[in-house]
Amino acid sequence: MKIAISGASGKTGYRIAEEAIKNNYKVLLLIRAGSVLPESLLSEEKVEISIFSKESLDQALQNCDSLIIATGARPSIDLTGPCKIDARGVSNQVESCKRVGIKRIILVSSLCTGRLIHPLNLFGFILLFKAIGEKALQKSGLDWTIIRPGGLNEQEDNLKNLSILYTEANTQEEGYIPRRLVAKSCIEALKTQESINQIIEITSSKDIKNISMKQAIQSFQG
Repeated sequence: MKIAISGASGKTGYRIAEEAIKNNYKVLLLIRAGSVLPESLLSEEKVEISIFSKESLDQALQNCDSLIIATGARPSIDLTGPCKIDARGVSNQVESCKRVGIKRIILVSSLCTGRLIHPLNLFGFILLFKAIGEKALQKSGLDWTIIRPGGLNEQEDNLKNLSILYTEANTQEEGYIPRRLVAKSCIEALKTQESINQIIEITSSKDIKNISMKQAIQSFQG
């Protein structure tokens, strides 16, 4: 399977690429012009794209089997970023997948997506625009999984002592998770049939039982 990863130069995106490679997937790194990749990915196939260009997206996604969307607006004085990246940009990527025949999409979103009253919305109503992007994917008719992580951190040295708490949509309100575990969750979703058409919220803790994504989905589906 060949996986396209958009936002592959970002802090979560490059980790997703590394985890995909560890799991013997071929990867195509979709990056913005001028992006800098870590040394671990310099030898991988990559292409510079604009998520606002139909032609750019369609050409890049040809011959790929799935797409992991790790694009996201960054803190900026430009408060239109979430509208452009998290709503329009995600919708554009979904539509491109439909045109070129990609059936499987994983979207990295955020805990509390869709909420109006939340501190994150001080940054251009980001949670509302993420909800628009999510809806575009849900209505696409494709096989989708939405991963909603809690607060992201860069922790890498204690991962073996952390377990992921998987819950259904609109269950968790707070919590944190290392970006590396978000990346691992994206790859696990690709391997887990039960994750199709599911919104999965994830945080991490050293105080919970370690179970698989499949087991978690089965439990919260009843």
